[in-house]
Amino acid sequence: MIERISVIYGKDIESMTKALLDTDNTASRIESKDAAIVIKPNLVTLSDPSEGATTHIEIVETVIGYLKEHGFSNITIAEGSWVGASTEKCFEKLGYYRLRDQYGVRLVDTKKDKFRKVEPEGIAMEVSETFLNADFFVNIPVLKGHCQTLMTHAMKNLKGCISDKSKRDFHKLGLDKPIAALSTILHPDLVISDGICGDLDFEEGGNPVETDRMMAARNGVILDIYSASLMGYDIEEIGYLREARKMGLFDSAEWEIKELSKPVTHSKVPSRAVKRLETYTAADEACSACYASLIRALKIFIEEGGNPPRTKIAIGQGYRGKHTPIGVGSCCSKADVNAPGCPARTNEILSMLRGLR
Repeated sequence: MIERISVIYGKDIESMTKALLDTDNTASRIESKDAAIVIKPNLVTLSDPSEGATTHIEIVETVIGYLKEHGFSNITIAEGSWVGASTEKCFEKLGYYRLRDQYGVRLVDTKKDKFRKVEPEGIAMEVSETFLNADFFVNIPVLKGHCQTLMTHAMKNLKGCISDKSKRDFHKLGLDKPIAALSTILHPDLVISDGICGDLDFEEGGNPVETDRMMAARNGVILDIYSASLMGYDIEEIGYLREARKMGLFDSAEWEIKELSKPVTHSKVPSRAVKRLETYTAADEACSACYASLIRALKIFIEEGGNPPRTKIAIGQGYRGKHTPIGVGSCCSKADVNAPGCPARTNEILSMLRGLR
């Protein structure tokens, strides 16, 4: 089956979002006015959307307004920030309490939600009941790079639908297979991609690349394959896409592009800075938040003129109780030199690196 991907360019986020919803005929696809509609943004951290890590609230607000105009009122915004971050603080800082009060929508921090234990592809995980019980699910990821999976988008954004325990377990197993397995049980009805200014190297943002582009599709897996190509990757380079093919989530990657407007800015491909920086690390079951901080710290340190240590920096749950020369995070507390924290913060790691000079 050939999937359709709608693409629109511009700087008016509200009108772009509305055009994508109209093109999809979203309202006509929701069977009941009482349907439980769940919207999942990417609020991985407290960073402002302009930094390239989190969903622009204008997209979420426009979706809510569109749904309200068409008579839908049972609307929930649900998200679970990464391990070590507070979803409620993200809701507060990024304006989601205003949306709750203004539009009468429900806010759910999935860290505090009820979970259902499932085992897709034999992988045990705890999935938020808010998402499992949704009648219509709108996924609004940011298209950006990732220090471990190279890209994070529609499929990986579903990681915010599981418990913190399961997030840690995903890292123990290696992210690729669990991410793909999660997509066998969670099937967003609509994916609206925030590609306005995603950081194409780091999931925590800081190096936004303005592409002024948004996309929409009904199949998140196919949208991820297309998005990987936009970032200069093919299926074989993105591990969770390789796993998705093994699991039968797609046979062939075919899509039809419907452009609703023409580009207004020049789109860029990632610098692949992560691939260079990760050569200084020795990761074993490292969580995203901690690993992203290490990559970010290395980037800043090298830009300052520092020379990375010749010994690779240990990071991850696999180092618990083990001695290493240099380590990052609480899992590496036995290291001779350690930047503490769970997750370790960029400034703490920078202090450690500067002290090694």
